[in-house]
Amino acid sequence: MLVALLPGDGIGPEVIAEAVRVLDTLEIGGLVFEEAPVGGAAFKAVGHPLPEATLDLAKRADAILFGAVGDPDCDALERHLRPEQAILGLRAELGLYANLRPAATIPALADASALRADIAGNIDLMIVRELNGDVYFGEKGMRATDAGLRQGYDIMSYDEGEVRRIAKTGFETARARRGRLCSVDKANVLETSQLWRDVVTEISADYPDIELSHLYVDNAAMQLVKDPGQFDTIVTGNLFGDILSDLASMCTGSIGMLPSASLDEGGKGLYEPIHGSAPDIAGQGIANPLATILSAAMMLRYSLGLGDAAARIEKAVEVALAAGLRTADLGGKATTREAGDAVIAAL
Repeated sequence: MLVALLPGDGIGPEVIAEAVRVLDTLEIGGLVFEEAPVGGAAFKAVGHPLPEATLDLAKRADAILFGAVGDPDCDALERHLRPEQAILGLRAELGLYANLRPAATIPALADASALRADIAGNIDLMIVRELNGDVYFGEKGMRATDAGLRQGYDIMSYDEGEVRRIAKTGFETARARRGRLCSVDKANVLETSQLWRDVVTEISADYPDIELSHLYVDNAAMQLVKDPGQFDTIVTGNLFGDILSDLASMCTGSIGMLPSASLDEGGKGLYEPIHGSAPDIAGQGIANPLATILSAAMMLRYSLGLGDAAARIEKAVEVALAAGLRTADLGGKATTREAGDAVIAAL
């Protein structure tokens, strides 16, 4: 089983290193790692954020463990050379259309949320975000208006096949959880969302055991803060999913705790923390590696068929936190290395 390690920028290399230490501790036979540059680090090394050699490794691998991309030194580059284009390129080239972002409050961290502990303690949801469409991949550019003003444009679009595919993933995910699916859109304003709602409703006929509801995205955001415990599984588009999943992460206490999986139709996936490259703390040894460690657990479960090993990692993270582990984002002083040590000790 080949795992591609793509540490990337900022704190990416630091948190990936701890996840690899945890995986090594499990002593999984046949697990092999191969590393390659990506993002700003790749641009500085070879002049492109997603080099051919890196893409080749990603295609050959059984799964990909990804750190983060984003480097202020690259902000002035042409858009196609910026670090963030690497992750968009990987999603497109590998057909990674379904992003799974779980958000669940670990009991020991209920008081870390900005929400009241009795509200935050009820959070246990999964956001299923479509990854290959929407404004992120639509036609975009700069142009001049008739009045000579600069105008930027990004076209949002989905075809019914793209919606049908992610809707099925949403229903299947809900079926494996508690049987409730909330589809989030903006159908009162956007034609793209009206198509989304129509297709999701059509697909629901194939899943009579799943309770389907619909929310406009602004209401969904309010409900995530007001009563996040009402949600089981949420399915939504690329833009709305990006925003809502970050909101959900902060409801649980810290963006440094949330893992994610981006899957193709065959189960191959790219696994990454949702927190980004955090260049302001890179190299200081204070980043929280737990989201990356939990992403590694998702990798074991969804792509490598090692559910028991995944559960061991997840339990070890809970045990470490219950014993008092707190990195800076959680109000503590533990270093990145010490956080990894605590999880390994719990294992």
